[in-house]
Amino acid sequence: MTFSFVLTGVLVALLLGWTAPAHASGERLVDDYRSVYGTPGVAAAVIDGSSVETIVRGRDGDGNAVTARTRFRIASMSKSMTATAIMLLVDRGRLSLDDPVVKVLPEFRMADPRFTGITVRQILSHTSGLSISTNNEYVFPPPRGAREIVARLADKTLATAPGTHAEYHNTNYSIAARIVEVVSGKSFDAFLRTELFTPLGMADTASTLGCSDHAEGLTPGYEVILGVAFAAPEMPGFCVGNGGVISTLDDMVRWLRFNQGTLGAGLLSAASLAELHTVQPKAGDHALGWQARPVTEGAPPSVIGHGGTLATWTGDMVFSPKTGVAALVLTNSGGDPGLLSTNLLAERIGAPATPMSNPLTAVNAILLGLTVAMAALLVTAIVRARRWAARRRAARRPRLVLRLLPLALVTVLSVLLPTPIWGEFSFHYWIVTAWLMPMLAIFCLTCAVLGAVAFGRRLWWLRRTGQAASAPAQPAMANG
Repeated sequence: MTFSFVLTGVLVALLLGWTAPAHASGERLVDDYRSVYGTPGVAAAVIDGSSVETIVRGRDGDGNAVTARTRFRIASMSKSMTATAIMLLVDRGRLSLDDPVVKVLPEFRMADPRFTGITVRQILSHTSGLSISTNNEYVFPPPRGAREIVARLADKTLATAPGTHAEYHNTNYSIAARIVEVVSGKSFDAFLRTELFTPLGMADTASTLGCSDHAEGLTPGYEVILGVAFAAPEMPGFCVGNGGVISTLDDMVRWLRFNQGTLGAGLLSAASLAELHTVQPKAGDHALGWQARPVTEGAPPSVIGHGGTLATWTGDMVFSPKTGVAALVLTNSGGDPGLLSTNLLAERIGAPATPMSNPLTAVNAILLGLTVAMAALLVTAIVRARRWAARRRAARRPRLVLRLLPLALVTVLSVLLPTPIWGEFSFHYWIVTAWLMPMLAIFCLTCAVLGAVAFGRRLWWLRRTGQAASAPAQPAMANG
């Protein structure tokens, strides 16, 4: 009895990996990352052979200590799971990677005849021709469900011919999610749960349709501005298939072990698993739900990974097919977790680490200084509007227009600024800016509101002083 118990424990440890004490260097890397990015909570792991080193730091959105079972949104790391769901159907003979999408998804339509040539492989490798330039993914309110996302493509065109150019585009993976639903006859969440997560023992992993949907046990993520973190709701958006999975460090370790071929070996054929990790034709560094990347800057790609970024959640996972070493990072705020995961892996294999720095620290400091300066100037213009109008009462109209032009430009440009930086003009990008670059949104909002008030006050006082100047003088009353 005792011998069986011990033997079982040894076998489980070999299969899933035993949790080793954290290396001091790994802990230092995580602590340095939190210091640089102000990240409230981090859950990280390094897998090396049969051992798993876990490092947890900080707090969740409710203020509780982060653990290996704290739930995180994993964002675009979800794409590796969507691609695997497709590959499960390929293994079962339900479809082929080189099938045209219209063959397996008859409802798929676009206002571009080239769409009929898009294959399943191309949507998984981001070579479908879909582009942010022709399909704005940041629409509000966002579509609900993969069916609606596919339906909204009916009046869209392709930016390039299918299979000729790679452009990372989330909609590709929402199409893939819809393929899973139609071919399997199950909802996307149900398919992932029953065919992927449950067989792999990922009991705390689930998926949502929207990026901001409520999920049991999931606390809010954080916005971090100039080192100050505050819990915030996630930005609304469509995440089905491309970024909607919620998981834990423990479960994601299982996911990496599956991709390394040491867990769930009978779930997917070895050939299909290898295909998921293979860079595809014309796809740049894209595999199927994964990307090839270097361990150190300037080196050739030697590892496979994928990151995930939402407004209040980020994460990254990476593994070396040759050495079997893997690293995983989950965080509940913005940042660059890919840098941390790569450094954790590099530390373990003896490669040099990349120095960590947060460029947003300087950017936000500059934006704060500009906001304060512009607020001071515009408030001064508001307070002195009457004096300004009195001095220019007799000025000619062309000169007055020139005097008012700077305020008008400040107001208009600050309203427009958040839109073109994301690639095209759309007021939807004001919402995106508010979540992803809050200091820029604060700067623009300050300039727009105070600029409009200052402009309006000057016009109002010009009119008042003009009326006073043109009013006829009242005769003096005689004393009785």
